[in-house]
Amino acid sequence: MYLAKEKKEEIFENHGRLKSKADTGSAESQIALFTHRINHLTEHLKRNKKDHSTRLGLLKLVGKRRSLLDYLTKTDITRYRAIIAELGIRK
Repeated sequence: MYLAKEKKEEIFENHGRLKSKADTGSAESQIALFTHRINHLTEHLKRNKKDHSTRLGLLKLVGKRRSLLDYLTKTDITRYRAIIAELGIRK
């Protein structure tokens, strides 16, 4: 895959709720990983405009991230606001 294990651990450590390398299950760490993948696919689609299968995968990722953000909105609005500000996601 395009993302090395060390880079994933760094994302989990910087954006996860527990701030550890093994925090892969928290909503914040999953949102951060999805955001990284979305940014990567967006750059790919800027170069390859006719890659429709990748576009479909990008839309699925955006939907998954949106559902996780909706979950955070319902459970803990302060965590939601923190991850939005930290990753620079617009709402």
